[in-house]
Amino acid sequence: ADGNRAAKLARERESQKQKFEKLKQAIYDENKGGLKSMDKAFTTHSTAVEDRFKASTVGLVTAADFKRKRELAEQAIMNEKKIRERALKKIRKRRKKDRKKALSALSFDAEDPDEDENESSKIKESVRKKPKLKSKKCPFVDTSFLPDKAREEEEANLKQKLRREWKERQEIMKKEMIDVTYSYWDGTGHRRMIRVEKGMTISKFLERCRRDLCDEFHELRGVSAENLMYIKEDVIIPHSYTFYDLIVSKARGKSGPLFHFDVHDDVRLVQDTRIEKDESHAGKVVTRAYYERNQHIFPVNRWEIYDPSKTYEKYTIR
Repeated sequence: ADGNRAAKLARERESQKQKFEKLKQAIYDENKGGLKSMDKAFTTHSTAVEDRFKASTVGLVTAADFKRKRELAEQAIMNEKKIRERALKKIRKRRKKDRKKALSALSFDAEDPDEDENESSKIKESVRKKPKLKSKKCPFVDTSFLPDKAREEEEANLKQKLRREWKERQEIMKKEMIDVTYSYWDGTGHRRMIRVEKGMTISKFLERCRRDLCDEFHELRGVSAENLMYIKEDVIIPHSYTFYDLIVSKARGKSGPLFHFDVHDDVRLVQDTRIEKDESHAGKVVTRAYYERNQHIFPVNRWEIYDPSKTYEKYTIR
């Protein structure tokens, strides 16, 4: 097996050598022919310039005309020589580049793959062992305003950690239970209380209320949560909101806070007009059909959709 491998490598080496010799001879012939043809072209052009000068000075000409025409001919010949030299220089440069490309394409190291591996491993080791240059800073100068990769990475990691901790705390808060007092409103109030998570949406809360009420109020059996409305402090809370959103934002309605879900009155003996009243009323659960039928009647005519950017004034009866 070793003998066959050696013979195969020898044949490959001989084939590569023949290809190299052919390529070398082709490049030599091409360069030789190109330079010769260029020499012929410039020689022909120079001869033509000489012939034109001789033809223009046949017969009687003044010394000044002869001298001027001679200078023009010499200038033309000099220009041709310069052009020729630049062209030859470009050709040599291009041929040299082509020769280097051709030589780099040929390889005679097929029989020594282990040497290539050893060389590449040595190069990698030298790159790894190359010491990193450390920036030298004066210890007495404040450089906190300068870019610092290590400090920026540390700040980014700290921000990520704080963001993760904040999200975890919010999730814990959303799972906390609260008691919500509500009243099913069909013209008169039917007060109930339900225990839900702070992270529950108004839509899910209305579905829980419907299930609790449908045994007593049969008209709710065919009504979905989308056709129910939750009114708290004379504002209609959208279904996408959660109790947690109202609590965190300290939301307020037209007649009281939206973040208290029990029922209590402001029992302070002395009322200070600079301090807002701390009263909380039971939220109303109504059907959309009832709301549309009674929009012109109090208190339905006071209800409006909750707008977090709006500041509601003191409660009044119109």
